[in-house]
Amino acid sequence: MQQKISELLDSAKLQIESAKDEASIEQLRVAYLGKKGEITAILKSMKDLAPEERKALGAKANEARATIENLISSAKDTAKEAAKSIRFAAEKIDVTEPAKAISLGKKHMITQTIEEISEIFASMGYSVTEGPEVETVFHNFDALNAAPNHPSRDLTDTFYITEDTLLRTQTSPVQVRTLQSTKPPIKVISPGRCFRADSPDATHSPMFHQVEGLLVDEGVTMADLKGTLDYFAKKMFGADVVTKFRPHFFPFTEPSAEMDMSCFKCGGKGCRVCKGSGWIEILGCGMVHPNVLEVGGIDTEKYTGFAFGMGVERIAMLKHGIEDIRLFYENDLRFVNQF
Repeated sequence: MQQKISELLDSAKLQIESAKDEASIEQLRVAYLGKKGEITAILKSMKDLAPEERKALGAKANEARATIENLISSAKDTAKEAAKSIRFAAEKIDVTEPAKAISLGKKHMITQTIEEISEIFASMGYSVTEGPEVETVFHNFDALNAAPNHPSRDLTDTFYITEDTLLRTQTSPVQVRTLQSTKPPIKVISPGRCFRADSPDATHSPMFHQVEGLLVDEGVTMADLKGTLDYFAKKMFGADVVTKFRPHFFPFTEPSAEMDMSCFKCGGKGCRVCKGSGWIEILGCGMVHPNVLEVGGIDTEKYTGFAFGMGVERIAMLKHGIEDIRLFYENDLRFVNQF
């Protein structure tokens, strides 16, 4: 029996030394030391031996068991290190290779344009204020001196939520809220989204962006309005731009005007951008109507003011030669990444 143990030990040493991985070593551990293993079987068979023989054989078997356990433990450690070395070699990184390019996002052209407009007016002392996109009929129409039969009140022109609430058609309601909550002097612009029931085409969208401006103080005149907007046009489109004002009608301003500027592409000679006229219409403006000031509790004998509003998409389209407003909302990165 002791000879058999010696042979098993020699066989185990050879097999463990030649094992290539942890799985093979574990199979050998089970084969020799498991519940049905070779050494375990020898230990179980000693119950039929004489006490003296059982003692000598038990010592030999336990010694073999301990030797095999040590061999297996050592072999597993060696196999782990070998596997780690192989894995490290496979996962080795060549630090001399160029890194993968990181794709960074960028601001949308609408955001860029709003920020550029805001920076120009901030340089003149204007602050930025915002208001809700879901507005009351009072703030969107009544407080802005719009008559009950004004066309923009129709269901075909405006998105109504209830009889008294709607998606704002302009950012002018922010002016009303500012007049109601702030005492003069007031000097603010209000950029934001607006909504009108327009069918999408190259120049119309049911959702668009505006920047409105409001200034209220003592002694404000039309000359202040013209100087402010002339300065804006030159900063936005170039120092050589010339502006002119044409009479117009807006219910919330009196007098009212449309502001044109000389075409920055052709210098007023006439081209495709200005449709041959040499002039480009860019915004509406005027002196704030006394009725609107009174809604805000402003003393119209002491204070006057002016207001203006421009379409952000229109400004961006003119400045960058974009011919279709729908391009702003199609989320085509080929378009977005140009700017």
